Amino acid sequence: MSGLLSRVTKFARSPEGRRAVREARRASADPKRRADTKRLIGRLRSGKHGRK
Repeated sequence: MSGLLSRVTKFARSPEGRRAVREARRASADPKRRADTKRLIGRLRSGKHGRK
């Protein structure tokens, strides 16, 4: 498991990782996107996510 953590840390410090973090922060600051994400998480937690 520590190998996975070190790979994630290495990615987060890379230029691509920093770009991904920056985009995620910008997306999370958008109120509409935040509401959509909250709704999706609620659906996934409740088990009612459209599968039959």
